Amino acid sequence: MGLFLSAYRNRLDRKGRLSVPAPFRAALGEGAAGVVMFKSLQHDALEACAISHLERLSDSLDQQKLSPETYELVEATIFGGSQWLTFDGEGRISLPENLRHFAGLADEVVFVGRRQTFQLWNPSRFEAIETTMREKAKARDISLSQIIAGVRGGT
Repeated sequence: MGLFLSAYRNRLDRKGRLSVPAPFRAALGEGAAGVVMFKSLQHDALEACAISHLERLSDSLDQQKLSPETYELVEATIFGGSQWLTFDGEGRISLPENLRHFAGLADEVVFVGRRQTFQLWNPSRFEAIETTMREKAKARDISLSQIIAGVRGGT
């Protein structure tokens, strides 16, 4: 599986169909029939990934000693809340109404790459959060060279 990079804006039609950007379909892997989607735990947005990413998450959960409450939260929100959305012949998915409502999606959607996952945002909500994130990154003096060198160490 490749990395999900960049941001794209696509139209959502009246039937809830939405074209997934070709680079994101390619990042899902050759022959991917669809994508797993769920409500973000941190934002009023949707998260999407390949099924293999959720399989790795499941394996990771099995290897950790988390509290029963944490397991319950992850299993109920991520695994229980996930929906498998298949691609049609044109690379579109049909977003269920409950997901569109949660993320406030109407006419346009911003796809945002997040390495192993991508998000779907209402454009105005994303613009606001992107501005906030850039301000925080600047205030913390975060740079790619420091991250690569391991200087920041997760701070």
